[in-house]
Amino acid sequence: MSKIHIVSNRLPLSINKENDTFNLSPSVGGLATGMRSVYKEYGGKWVGWPGLAEDDLTGAERDEIDDKLVEEDCLAVHLTKEEISLYYEGFSNNVIWPMFHYFAQFIDYNPNYWEAYKKVNQKFAEKALEIVDDGDIVWIHDYQLLLVPEMIKSVKPNVTIGFFLHIPFPSFEVFRILPWRNELIRGMLGADLIGFHTYDYERHFFSSVRRLLGYEISFNEIHLEDRIILADAFPMGIDYEKFENLAKDIAHKPLQERSELHRELEKYFLVSPERKLILSIDRLDYTKGIPNRLHAFEKFLNKYPEFKNQVSLIMLVVPSRNEVEQYKLLKSEVDELVGRINGQYGDVNYTPVWYFYRSLPFENLIELYSSSDVALITPVRDGMNLVAKEYIASRVNQSGVIIISEMAGAVKELGEAIIINPNNEDEIADSIQQALTMPIEEQRRRMRYLQDRIRRYDVFKWSGEFIKGMKKVEGIQRNFLAKKITPQVGKELTDAFAKASKRAIFLDYDGTLVNFKNDPQAASPDEELHNLITKLEEDEKNMVTVISGRDRDTLEKWLGNHRVNLIVEHGVWLKKIGGDWQMLDNINASWKPVIRPILENFVDRTPGTFIEEKNYSLVWHYRNSVPEQGELRANELKDELRNMIANHNLEIMEGNKVIELKAGGINKGVAALRFLRENEYDYIIAIGDDWTDEYMFRELPETAVTIKVGLKSTAASYKLESVKSVRSFLKNLGKK
Repeated sequence: MSKIHIVSNRLPLSINKENDTFNLSPSVGGLATGMRSVYKEYGGKWVGWPGLAEDDLTGAERDEIDDKLVEEDCLAVHLTKEEISLYYEGFSNNVIWPMFHYFAQFIDYNPNYWEAYKKVNQKFAEKALEIVDDGDIVWIHDYQLLLVPEMIKSVKPNVTIGFFLHIPFPSFEVFRILPWRNELIRGMLGADLIGFHTYDYERHFFSSVRRLLGYEISFNEIHLEDRIILADAFPMGIDYEKFENLAKDIAHKPLQERSELHRELEKYFLVSPERKLILSIDRLDYTKGIPNRLHAFEKFLNKYPEFKNQVSLIMLVVPSRNEVEQYKLLKSEVDELVGRINGQYGDVNYTPVWYFYRSLPFENLIELYSSSDVALITPVRDGMNLVAKEYIASRVNQSGVIIISEMAGAVKELGEAIIINPNNEDEIADSIQQALTMPIEEQRRRMRYLQDRIRRYDVFKWSGEFIKGMKKVEGIQRNFLAKKITPQVGKELTDAFAKASKRAIFLDYDGTLVNFKNDPQAASPDEELHNLITKLEEDEKNMVTVISGRDRDTLEKWLGNHRVNLIVEHGVWLKKIGGDWQMLDNINASWKPVIRPILENFVDRTPGTFIEEKNYSLVWHYRNSVPEQGELRANELKDELRNMIANHNLEIMEGNKVIELKAGGINKGVAALRFLRENEYDYIIAIGDDWTDEYMFRELPETAVTIKVGLKSTAASYKLESVKSVRSFLKNLGKK
């Protein structure tokens, strides 16, 4: 069984020093809970920073910590104070965090941050590589380690890598602002499976991959040159039973055993049983919408004065990054708002906002969840927000109402909640009134649905589904490798090639011999390709045929000096070595004036597209368009053309970012078979990259060696990853 290793910024353990000895205690949190069982069950290790600066430790102390961590199957990545400052506080929290949460005004474009981020990511990768074997699985977590997947994959390509992003992925229009955008995307693409909380984040990621790197995406698959990457949505859950069971225990505790906080809450309700509590729990951060929430609560008290003295907002704010200026300003703003609301609406017997600026023990959190009638969760941007799910799990009597921002990832699973725009104060105020007056039967109906859903997809289900995804992508890679020309397979093919006395070699051009270019006329052969073709044609046993969708003038100009046959426009024209062009079928182009205006209309509507005219076909190129718009227009064009092609005996051919209209009944397969009828060959090989070459793969004899370039499904017998690998393969043939 494959081992599963976890790599994250922090280890699942807290380290404390008491009496000159370091003690370890389990961390509390969703990730630590969900992952602890995973790496233990699968015999792996957890790699992360132990939470102490390396320069604060002596060599002996560091060794002591390492030894204790090894006992817990953990490996420490030790960081200096400077590295923590530049990599974590700097790039992670002053660049990626504001960028990914749409607060671009807070980004600090400090190049020193970027250099430290690269350096520390390399330290994490190297530490992981110490314990990773071929066939293992490595699961990397979150925005602090975006470069680590590629760093590991480049050294250990036979390791399956998963990466999960626990914060939002921004839209391309925001992400493109970042100077290091391409490097971050390439780092993530080192993973074989990339997970997000919601489909929206996944969709934004795909958009950036398409527009920045140009990779083709089919459904949720990203096609690189040498492998397929999957991306999917895995909404993170909580340890539901942990919250539910403690809530039940607290509900049945005798009064004398309850905590001080719980007794204070009980007194509150005894004084006025009709009073209601609204709960708000956040880390102090500008993404959480805390000032907006206070403004909305103030508006609620003003708009619905009958609730004065009846409703209090418990606002628990956990301190965070106190030394950062924008967080200091945020804290001052929150303090001022709380003071103003309490001063304006409160009195001796009534405090509108109960403000706690501290963290609370886990049991106290459950007491707050259990006692509060409404959970008010209004981040302006949040990757998931597990507070909503924790509140649901803690409501053992199935009462309570959630008001949640549409900008929180959790909202996708909480359709029964009251959903608000966090910037609309009037809507929040009205929603508070709706929640407080909701009949208990309606509360319980909604809560039952929410609890059933959140209970089913808990943190263990989340981690299990992600592991299934990693095993699925392993299967996809195996399917590709089943047809891949490995060194052993390559030797067998070249040995058979060497023994043959008469060989037919069919080669597609674009995407097979040369890479695609934004300008099709810029794809002329380079010196390496000229030399490669020359080497093949010099062997009298070889009959080389370039079979392409290109027009005859272009290919003759580029390859006319070689002793090769040319079949162009997907089989319309043939030029044998030393001969003249001949048409393989009697076809005409009378349909062009009818079709061309349609293509011109799509060019006008889609910037970056253009028409290429061949003798007997028209091609609409959309490689240079905005990817999403180009694909949308391509589908529209196909729909429009399908209504016309039957009357003109035309065929729609889809190439790589092209739609081509040509006469029906003509294709590369038909042309290749006609060519083969004129001579006997004891070795036939055909190499091509797109679906127009599939005709050739299917029509050629079963004994032919057919090779698909790229990762898509194919009728070909074998696969090569790229133009580079095709050239390498042909060079080996040329040596025989």
